[in-house]
Amino acid sequence: MIGKLKGTIDEIGDDYVLVDVHGVCYVAHCSSRTLSRIGSAGEAVILFIETYVREDQLKLFGFMSALEREWFNLLQSVQGVGAKVALAVLSTLTPSELANAIALQDKAAISRAPGVGPKVALRLVTELKNKAPAFAGEAAANIGLKQELGEGVASAPVADAVSALTNLGYSRDQAANAIAAALKNGGEGADSAKLIRLGLKELSR
Repeated sequence: MIGKLKGTIDEIGDDYVLVDVHGVCYVAHCSSRTLSRIGSAGEAVILFIETYVREDQLKLFGFMSALEREWFNLLQSVQGVGAKVALAVLSTLTPSELANAIALQDKAAISRAPGVGPKVALRLVTELKNKAPAFAGEAAANIGLKQELGEGVASAPVADAVSALTNLGYSRDQAANAIAAALKNGGEGADSAKLIRLGLKELSR
């Protein structure tokens, strides 16, 4: 079982990278986001690897971080999601963006990934909503508030403030982050008007 590759980029294809490790070249299939970030031929690279062993093939999937690899496996725990769709999702959303989208029940964000229709997006946000916080990475700080918003149990001032900011053209994720910061500055008892004012201040920074 291969867990990580450290070597030199030999070639980059449409959906893979060829990594030269002391003269042995490994083909690692990657998301388009990973391929755009790893560098160019001749440069050093480190990839976290998920090894697939099937009766008729052995396939390596490469990721820039262990968290991305964990999401790759987590996504495939949902019915209808295989390696191809999981890579498509990770090509469209970073692990933090994915955790936020699931917490907010934002099916539209996940549906932007090629091959992900409304039914699969619904299954993803439904089946992974309780697992997403453990894989939130940089998004961990505000994931609880976003889950409350996604499940419709956030306090009225918070829900109203987020709704007001989204009506102004901000994404639900941007609005939720701004209101989370506003709560820290304004206190848990702040009304919606105060939260909106503080949230707009956060967004203008």
